[in-house]
Amino acid sequence: MSPRLDAPRTPDAPSAALPHPPLVELPDRLHDIPLDRIGPVDARALSKQLFARLSELEEGTHDHAYVRNTLVELNLALVRFAAARFGTRSEPMEDIVQVGTIGLIKAIDRFELTRGVEFPTFAMPTIIGEIKRFFRDTSWSVHVPRRLQELRLDLARAGDALSQRLDRAPTVAELAEELRIPPEEVVEGMAASNAYTATSLDAQPDEEDGAGGEAALADRLGYEDNGLTGIEYIASLKPMIASLPARERRILSLRFVSGLTQSEIGAELGISQMHVSRLLARTLGRLRRGLTLEE
Repeated sequence: MSPRLDAPRTPDAPSAALPHPPLVELPDRLHDIPLDRIGPVDARALSKQLFARLSELEEGTHDHAYVRNTLVELNLALVRFAAARFGTRSEPMEDIVQVGTIGLIKAIDRFELTRGVEFPTFAMPTIIGEIKRFFRDTSWSVHVPRRLQELRLDLARAGDALSQRLDRAPTVAELAEELRIPPEEVVEGMAASNAYTATSLDAQPDEEDGAGGEAALADRLGYEDNGLTGIEYIASLKPMIASLPARERRILSLRFVSGLTQSEIGAELGISQMHVSRLLARTLGRLRRGLTLEE
C-alpha cells in the first residue's frame, strides 16, 4: 500500500505529516503522480481531497503553496477545454491558456467545499470570464494587419521616449527618424491606432468635454433632414405630372421651374392671366388629391 500524502521534504529531512491525514491513499509526493494522465472522474475526486487539505493549511506556508499549485496542475484540463472555445481567434492559444490559468487560480482561491458545488462547475465561469476579459482589453475593434498592430506598439514606445527627451509631443518627422521609417508609415500607424478601441453609441459625454447633460452619442449623431419628405413627394409627383396634358405641364414648368408670374405665363401661351390662374389651381388640386390618395 502506498504511503499517505505528506508535505514536501528535502532529501536530508524526514517527511512531516500534515495535520489531518487524507481520506484516500496517495503517493508519498504529489509530483510523483502523473497528473496529466488522471481522468476527469479521478481528478475531481483527488481535487476534493486536496481542497479539504488546503482548507486546513495556513495561507502563505510552503505546504499551502504546494497543495495549491498541485490543484492548478490537476485542473489544467478545464483551462484547455475553455480555451478551445476561442480557438478561432487571432491570439496564440498559449496566451489564451495562460490567461485561463489565471482564472483557474482565482477560482481555486475562492472555492469552498462547504458550498456543495463541484469545482469544475464553480471554476468554469471564472476561467471563461478571464479569457473574455483578455479579448475585451487586448483585441482590436477593427481588424488590421499584424504589421500595423506591431507598428502601433513601436510608435507608442518611441512616442514616450521622445516625449521625455523633448519635453513635448514628437512630430511625425521625429517619430519617423526615431524608428527609421518613412513618415507615411508613421501616419498609417497612427491611423491604425484609431481601430484599437471603439466608442459605444450609448456612451455618455465626459464632463471634461463640457458636454455635461447632453444625450448619448447616438442621439447626437445626424439630424432631421426635412428635405427627405420633399424627395418622397417628388418621386410620387413624377408619374402624375407625366400624365397631365401638355399645356398644363407647360404651365407648371413655366411657373415653378422658370419662375414666371401668371401674367408672364399668359403672355407666353397667348391666354389671359385669369385663365392661367384657373388652369394652375385645377392642376395643383389634381396633384394634391393624387398625393392624398397615395398616403
